[in-house]
Amino acid sequence: MLRVGLTGGLGSGKSTVAAMLRELGAHVIEADSLGREMMEPGQAVYAEIVRHFGPQVVSADGRLNRAHLAALAFGEGRLKELNAIVHPPVIEAQARWMNDVFARDPAAVAVIESALIFEVVRDALAREGENNPLANWRSRIDRIIVVAAPDELKIARYAARVAPDATDRTAIKTDAGNRLSYQVPDAEKAAQADYVLDNSGDLAALREQVNALWPRLAEASAANRDKARQNLSLQ
Repeated sequence: MLRVGLTGGLGSGKSTVAAMLRELGAHVIEADSLGREMMEPGQAVYAEIVRHFGPQVVSADGRLNRAHLAALAFGEGRLKELNAIVHPPVIEAQARWMNDVFARDPAAVAVIESALIFEVVRDALAREGENNPLANWRSRIDRIIVVAAPDELKIARYAARVAPDATDRTAIKTDAGNRLSYQVPDAEKAAQADYVLDNSGDLAALREQVNALWPRLAEASAANRDKARQNLSLQ
């Protein structure tokens, strides 16, 4: 079993890497998808967001007005407040998912795709210091993969994805820059990562790196499984 955190800044290509790893046999879960599910009406996270930010973040259909919430988070400096509500239950859900995966397949490579692994740690330390259980990512993750690319390229990719038909992407690029400014720079992430994938080139170059990495992840997972079995036999 191996718990892998796959991270990278907005537009870095981490979702592409996640898809490649899934093709190779990894189990993958997306933190963003978990967060979106928890922010739907009827969920505890949804209720806490409305309580904290007020009814103005609710659309006429009863769902969260994500554009308004994003404006509060990124435009008015309230992102840490939002993350403090969303991150803890998302991480708990990730842990439950991993336990289910390993129960079915003790040699599994379980990958959490999340843009904010290092940011969760940074913000947890700022809120409560090392006593915050979210402050030690090594207690939750065995290996970290960082997907890196120049910020200019990330912004261009993000703008192309969000508005592929737009002739003027200035506002979108500004928004992307604001989001990137919150995220930990690639250099800092790379210094703490186990593996760094350079996605400044084309898709073929990225796939080559992922294909080379996969056997190392599978080998580490098998080693962890064998160690766990040995420990059980000694008890």
